[in-house]
Amino acid sequence: MSTQPEPPPPGDETTLRLEQFLPYRLNVVGHFASRALGRIYSERFGIGIPEWRVIAQLGEFGKLTSRDIGELSQMHKTKVSRAVSELEKRGLTSRSENREDRREAFISLTPRGSRTYAEIVPLALAFQARWTEGLPADELRVFERVLSILTERGRHLAGGYHESEG
Repeated sequence: MSTQPEPPPPGDETTLRLEQFLPYRLNVVGHFASRALGRIYSERFGIGIPEWRVIAQLGEFGKLTSRDIGELSQMHKTKVSRAVSELEKRGLTSRSENREDRREAFISLTPRGSRTYAEIVPLALAFQARWTEGLPADELRVFERVLSILTERGRHLAGGYHESEG
């Protein structure tokens, strides 16, 4: 939609304007980012969004369990499992035994996976730079601070929000 919708009349608390509803807007922005990045990673590396998130987590943090990856990337365990399996088939990740808990394994990047990560990083950073191009640095700092606050509040609300608390 190319035009901005008209705001509701002052005091109109009975209509939800989706285009102005913050959770919806954040979801839309995230969707556009995932689509654009997904296209880059698909064309360049033949991997999807869940796979690149796994590679990014392992590249940043090193050896992790599937549960760790899921928590860090906010992906469901089945999506993580499928992504890890696909990356393992392609020789980008490997599993090693967790001697403290044999029910789970540690996942890490293989040398080939590390090279892929090294190629992904500049693409991701260039994408971010292009997306925020022209925005003043002080506004980006404020946005980052607000985004951090909203992330923490969202984590709290997702963990046990009840309407009676609102």
